[in-house]
Amino acid sequence: MSDPGAITPWSAHADGIDAPGGVTMAELARLAGTTVPTVSKVLNGRSDVSVATRERVMRLVEQTGYRRRPRSGRAPDNETGGLVDLVISTVRGSWANLVMSGAESAAAAAGLDLVVTVSRPGQDASSDWVARLLARRSRGATLALLTPSSAQLQTLNAAGIPLVLLDPSADSAAGAPSIGTTDWAGGYAAAVHLASLGHRRIGLIAGEGDYRYGRARVDGFRAGLEQAGIELQHRRIGHAPWNRDAAASVAERMLASASPPSAVFACSDEMALGVYQAAGALGVAIPDRLSVVGFDDLPESSWITPAMTTVRQPIEQMAAAAMRMLLRMRSGGHSGSAREELSTELVVRGSTTTAR
Repeated sequence: MSDPGAITPWSAHADGIDAPGGVTMAELARLAGTTVPTVSKVLNGRSDVSVATRERVMRLVEQTGYRRRPRSGRAPDNETGGLVDLVISTVRGSWANLVMSGAESAAAAAGLDLVVTVSRPGQDASSDWVARLLARRSRGATLALLTPSSAQLQTLNAAGIPLVLLDPSADSAAGAPSIGTTDWAGGYAAAVHLASLGHRRIGLIAGEGDYRYGRARVDGFRAGLEQAGIELQHRRIGHAPWNRDAAASVAERMLASASPPSAVFACSDEMALGVYQAAGALGVAIPDRLSVVGFDDLPESSWITPAMTTVRQPIEQMAAAAMRMLLRMRSGGHSGSAREELSTELVVRGSTTTAR
């Protein structure tokens, strides 16, 4: 059985438009200097198209706002394999495991199976995650820690593939529905907690890159310190690429300085574990000489000794909420708010104590 959701070659009756200006697939083909079947191949993720032609068509799709008119009588999920897509940047680590668990539980509750696609940097245009969704004739996807470009968004929109973004890393996907967490409030709570313990020499290890969630955590932390009348000195601010070893190097330099911090907030649990690593190498006892606060509440944060004080973001619940939003969109419903945020919560454990 053919998939009624697939894009078919243009005809005066079969291919309509939703975009202003009356752009049809035939017009796209003319503008791209190619044929209607070739444009159809691009929009269906076929690999037998040159990279140059594919990029030219996708660029024109973005520029013209072309969108295939939805066709009535779409096949129910049990006729399209009962599958739903999750695109994720990596399947390694606790964060990814929690995302997959939450997405799978929501899909299973709807009687669907989850297809996981890993986005790998450096893939050619014919095998990247967009092309794979198009080739599989996906009915929709949740994207975890990925921010699609405007061209990718428009190409998937033209193909009628809805997306829901889980914790997108940038603001460039404005308009696409997304699920996140209250990052600013989480950073603020971490600062208030350390200030309430009497800490004044406080360090910050932020994640590298201009990521929306990273900015929000830092901004909230700064606001909490400012409210408490505490200056966050530049020499006690470090940046690391969101992993343990890099954060350990930053923390080691900070702790070995002439005026080390008595407390450190790291913008992820993974980086906070790097602070533990650096403190251990320097013989700095946690929490007696150094209080540590992380962000995420990954399982590792409660396994380490002492157990880590951290800001819990409900990762599994966020993934499930993103999947449920996608399923509503697949069935013709509205996504609701363009962005929904689940609350963070400060979890106090043994890695923080009163300042000496």
